[in-house]
Amino acid sequence: MKKVHSDATAALAGLLQDGMTIMAGGFGLCGIPDVLIAAIRDSGVKELTVISNNAGIDGVGLGVLLQTRQIAKMISSYVGENKEFARQYLGGELQIEFNPQGTLAERIRAGGAGIPAFFTKTGVGTLIAEGKEVREFDGEDYVMERGLFADLAIVHAWKGDTEGNLVYRRTARNFNPMMASAAKVTVAQVEHLVQPGEIDADSIHTPGIFIKRIIHVPNREKRIEQRTTRPRNETAPAAAGGGAI
Repeated sequence: MKKVHSDATAALAGLLQDGMTIMAGGFGLCGIPDVLIAAIRDSGVKELTVISNNAGIDGVGLGVLLQTRQIAKMISSYVGENKEFARQYLGGELQIEFNPQGTLAERIRAGGAGIPAFFTKTGVGTLIAEGKEVREFDGEDYVMERGLFADLAIVHAWKGDTEGNLVYRRTARNFNPMMASAAKVTVAQVEHLVQPGEIDADSIHTPGIFIKRIIHVPNREKRIEQRTTRPRNETAPAAAGGGAI
């Protein structure tokens, strides 16, 4: 089966429908499947439930789907960098299911592993536990959390082969591997596309069995969410011992 498609629109053809649930990898702007997100925006699909750690920033990443009001509900951990996200939530225009970050990661991992629910101490006695089953184990209370499984997952990888085996680069690994296994269909965008056998088997993070469609996105722009700099010291440091060379 041919997995590589010419562009994001072709890769998503026949997969999108109103009201579906989509997982989107990334953390802030790191490792986000931005090209696939743009294609979802252009498709006009609406009333989406989106599972992602956060929603990017205004006008970037999932922020573009918030601007076009295509997202009805977010299942996420953090909203602080996106003013439109906060505005829609506070205005009652967007549903949000908040999760502690580790709980969100485990819910996704559990969904991919076929685990319908699990118990965790995180959130016991707080708003997080309201309406959920709380059970005692070894004298401690734990709250039950459901696994998450989506209709579609979109992920970004640094390198992939034409069979769908993926490698993520450093912190861009984040939520991508677990999301790749937790959906009916996963579509990946990869920066470097190679032939089968060119990736060492021990280096593969996501096996190709989880990936149904792939697009190649070379020379992708990489945005920095918060650029922090310090003044450059124009004075060269003195040589060791303080003497001239």
